[in-house]
Amino acid sequence: MKHKTTPNNSPTARPLRLRGRDSDLVEQEEKRQDLGFGTKINESYARLVNKDGSFNVERRHEGFWNRLNVYHRLITMDWLPFLGWVFVFYFLTNVIFAGLYLLAGANNLRGLDELSLGGPFWGAFFFSAQTITTVGYGHMSPNGFLTSSIAAVESLLGLFLFALATGLVYGRFSRPVAHIRFSQNAVFAPYFDINAWMFRIIHERANQLVDVEVEVSLSRLETKPDGTRYRRYYGLPLERKKVSFFPNNWTLVHPIQPDSPLHGCTPEQLAESDAEFLILLRAIDDTFSQMVHARYSYRYDEILWGRKFRPMFNSDAQGDVLVDLNQLDETDEVSLN
Repeated sequence: MKHKTTPNNSPTARPLRLRGRDSDLVEQEEKRQDLGFGTKINESYARLVNKDGSFNVERRHEGFWNRLNVYHRLITMDWLPFLGWVFVFYFLTNVIFAGLYLLAGANNLRGLDELSLGGPFWGAFFFSAQTITTVGYGHMSPNGFLTSSIAAVESLLGLFLFALATGLVYGRFSRPVAHIRFSQNAVFAPYFDINAWMFRIIHERANQLVDVEVEVSLSRLETKPDGTRYRRYYGLPLERKKVSFFPNNWTLVHPIQPDSPLHGCTPEQLAESDAEFLILLRAIDDTFSQMVHARYSYRYDEILWGRKFRPMFNSDAQGDVLVDLNQLDETDEVSLN
């Protein structure tokens, strides 16, 4: 019995093993840290993460509906714009149906008085509002097949629209959000007999976050031997990256030891390399029992040198701990080691 062989150029052949310099390059590429932004972002002051946690990336030639992303926008926008859009949509819908009722003939709306409500248009408008909400006070009613058909379609549309609005409101209330407040600036401060890079956070809401974990990465420009510049990423080990409970403020500390990418750096070097510190926080919200996250970043010009954070809590006569959120950004001048 003959054994089936696979030619070397067959797609099922064993992959070619790289040797020499090529294998070294592949190994270096596999070990290279990349947060997903790539290495080609090298423009001056190219902030990667905005202060609100969004990514500073503009997507071009994107499909209309993908760019619009209605559900995401309505769920994540602030309450005042959301309520404003709901009102505008409700008003325009009633304007359209009021125009349809008038086109079908104002005489086909029984009880419509041209001298009341500012004229036939506003009479048709308020009849539309009563129909779409299924209120139906009864002093106006459709008269005729066409007007009744329009009212039937509007009633059905109203059921769908209010179901969608209810779902959006519920989604906004049920969506867990990490209300984490970051200090306005990070600092370089003394830490035991060395220096450290630090920033401070606090949870602004009364509900509790548990199993809070923070990751910090440094993004900066470096120069290759051929003179081209590229962006490189370093993970910054923290003194403590995870806490089980988070009832108070938390100062995150990266000790600058000899193996730290910040060892021996100066403000001028951070500015020249367009350095940015990227922060990702994950936690469990005990109200929703769901994972929440927050993103933030500090650029080189948002770092204070020779400053340390001022304590923002003390105890009262009863032994209760008092935390002043207004002192989150307060610092004192110190001498670096």
